[in-house]
Amino acid sequence: MASLQRIRNHGALLIAIVGLAMLAFILGDFLNSGSSFFNRSRENVGVIEGQKIHYTEYEAAKDQVTEVYKIETGRRDIDEDASVQLRNQVWNLFLMDYTLRAQAEKIGMEVTADELSELCIGENPHQIIRSRRAFFDENGQFSRDVVISLLQAINQEGEDAEQNANLKQIKTYWLYWEKVVRVNYMQEKYVSLFQHLVKPNSLDAEFAFDSRKNGVSAEFAVQPYFTVADSLVKVSEGDVKKLYKQHKAEYKQTPNRAIKYIAFDIVPSEADFKAAENLMLSLQEEFKTTEDVSLVVNTNSDIMYDGRDYSIETVPAQFKDFAFAKGAKAGQCTEILFENNTYAMARIMQAGYSLPDSVELKGIVEGGEDQEFGWFRASDLPKNIAEPAFAGKRGTRFTVAQGMGEQTFEIMDISKPTPKVKLAILAREVTPSSKTYSIIYNNAKQFIVNNNNSEALEQAAQEQGIAVIPQYNLTATTDKVGQLKSSRPIVRWAFEAKEGQVSDVFECGQQFIVAALTEVNDGEYRPLADVRAELTYEARNHAKAAYIKKQLKGAETLEAAAQIMGQPVQSVERVSLADSRLGNAGIEPAVIGKTIALGENALSAPIEGNTGVFVVKTGAANNAASELNVESEKAQLASRLAYLPYQAIQLMEEKADVVDNRANFQ
Repeated sequence: MASLQRIRNHGALLIAIVGLAMLAFILGDFLNSGSSFFNRSRENVGVIEGQKIHYTEYEAAKDQVTEVYKIETGRRDIDEDASVQLRNQVWNLFLMDYTLRAQAEKIGMEVTADELSELCIGENPHQIIRSRRAFFDENGQFSRDVVISLLQAINQEGEDAEQNANLKQIKTYWLYWEKVVRVNYMQEKYVSLFQHLVKPNSLDAEFAFDSRKNGVSAEFAVQPYFTVADSLVKVSEGDVKKLYKQHKAEYKQTPNRAIKYIAFDIVPSEADFKAAENLMLSLQEEFKTTEDVSLVVNTNSDIMYDGRDYSIETVPAQFKDFAFAKGAKAGQCTEILFENNTYAMARIMQAGYSLPDSVELKGIVEGGEDQEFGWFRASDLPKNIAEPAFAGKRGTRFTVAQGMGEQTFEIMDISKPTPKVKLAILAREVTPSSKTYSIIYNNAKQFIVNNNNSEALEQAAQEQGIAVIPQYNLTATTDKVGQLKSSRPIVRWAFEAKEGQVSDVFECGQQFIVAALTEVNDGEYRPLADVRAELTYEARNHAKAAYIKKQLKGAETLEAAAQIMGQPVQSVERVSLADSRLGNAGIEPAVIGKTIALGENALSAPIEGNTGVFVVKTGAANNAASELNVESEKAQLASRLAYLPYQAIQLMEEKADVVDNRANFQ
């Protein structure tokens, strides 16, 4: 009973405890069940106008554009710069597609399936399709039949795995360009609609004509701001802040970072040079005397022996005199030479013979028109084509395996034989050893230990004669720092570090990099401190304008004003609203506008301009002798407005509702 009473006495407390436990249970269950939702959110590379771009979709698009790049360029390797360009190309296509689509939906505009079909395989395909070399025939011309044949092929099953892989690649290629055509045509429709809606009318034409025709002669005197000493005016903090507020919209920024970094070059040490030299010395005698030269060379040299024929133009320059010397013969060797951080020696394998330098080939197409390929050197061709091509005579035909089929070539012409030589080259470039690598790396690490903040890093670098390189405006999606190779990790670090912090060692190509984070700019606008200098300059000019105007008080003629200014009177034969420059005074739109507003034979009050304070006196009207041609004026105005639709599309992308998470996936 006592226990029951204690429970009753503390009932409210127990209910609260049980309630909290139940709440924790419910929240825990909710968070667990909702974890997939949060994970999915984190897997979005971005959101554009409400359209989520999942990581898998983004990666698939990157793979697709990479395949297209390989097909278009014929390259199989993708270097860092190309990879960056392809990633940006993928994002920009998403951005253009979703922003245009969002606007198009609002006005009921779309690209229909029938339109897309006509653009891709119609009688007159889009220029994007027509310019793809993959759709050219044997004459090097676009062929609609080639396109249709490819489309029929990609929807069929291949005979084997290799053929299926080829068909998959072709399908990937086609789908990419189909999408590009759709997005581009949507843009073209939008531009066309814009041009029809925004075009000059007769009133615009008349105003433009009058602005150009109606003018007035004028004289003026100007006192430049630089003629007034800075000490004669005062600029307050309030003046600068007022201008900052006025200009603030111009200072909108993307969150960014500024860093400074130093580089430790990964270069060979003296020991590395000595080791390479000793290796060459140990191989020298064997290289000169062995009967199996290819084994010695291909086991130890940076230049493989493949039996190629060198001409006097293609032989390495350091061996030219040796290889083509009078009396050169097989078995002769050079001594060890050193050039461009490379130890090398050469042995003549064959000399005293001649072969053609180049051959002209054409492809034989059964039942079709032959294709002329042009001239080739042996080094330009695969070995299975080069050997029969250079061994044959004019008119000879030969057939080689090409992919899943065969190709027959005919030798159309062949150049005259020139002296050749076969060389075996034993070469070793001096590169940093693992020990050297470790020493340089440890030096960089020790530098960080001794200088663990931004100020210490810069001071120590200056004392040791190490260049400190600044890099500004790194955004979360910046792909690399300046020209540093493989430097994306530095950008990621900069957005995780604190201001003043020094990084760990980054390996960027042939350099170790140590960076310091010098600025963190996460505000929506550039801070006042960053733009203070330019705003102070502007505020000082405003103050100087007020000072000059005060000095001119009471000047009732242009000559009197010019005398006070200590400046000459200048004349302009004609000033009109169509002008942007006022004589030799430069671009002064405010002064020009006020001059026209004065009318004839009038004196202005002092006018604050871009470069100084002006006093203007107008003369008689000076109108151009021409007649209004409405259609001609409208055509000129239309040409000036041609950029507006594209500017609207650019603005549309800038103002789009975009969440860019790419930095989390790069």
